Amino acid sequence: MNAIDPQDIEALFTRADGTFLFARWGRPIVPVVFGVTEETISVLKGAIEALCVLTDHRMAETDPELGANLMVFFVSDWAELSGVPDLDRLVPDLGPLLGRLEAGEANQYRLFRFDADGAIRACFAFIRMDAHLSDVPADTLALNQMVQAMLLWSDSAFGETSPLALHEGRTVLRSEIAEVLRAAYDPVLPAMSQDASHALRLAARTGRRQ
Repeated sequence: MNAIDPQDIEALFTRADGTFLFARWGRPIVPVVFGVTEETISVLKGAIEALCVLTDHRMAETDPELGANLMVFFVSDWAELSGVPDLDRLVPDLGPLLGRLEAGEANQYRLFRFDADGAIRACFAFIRMDAHLSDVPADTLALNQMVQAMLLWSDSAFGETSPLALHEGRTVLRSEIAEVLRAAYDPVLPAMSQDASHALRLAARTGRRQ
């Protein structure tokens, strides 16, 4: 496999306002899932476990500070989140946020928190199961959501092209996205960067596996 074009990697972490911002998890991931069946929870946790194997990152049973640090909420209507106990303490301005999501007819939203060094400390993922998402197979939905929680991708990174692909009838991670994920968790690299040249360092670490 050839190395990925640095410009393509840079675009994955360049936000709509033109700023570059890369961040990965700096602590073990402790997921908890709300609003779905036990079977779906197992599928979601299986997806994050697979991504941790891919990136050589770790999971844990508990986060000493937060308990769980990757919280995934499935709802049928955004208003349901207003009734979740103490969620407004974890998500500032929850009411106005829910109003914006409803007005924009959004079906997903992710909110990240960061440690002092800029590494991801926590992620809150909210998924509204509208008609479109309800038609998506559980394993596809799980992998897509977990990929987007593994790094601080650009807000437009997957607007036109999914991080997933079909291979022999199965949904898999696109090879170039898998390569970027592996490179992103190279312990030699910083956990956060606002310098677009970081894309060059990531590109240099792609294409090494045959």
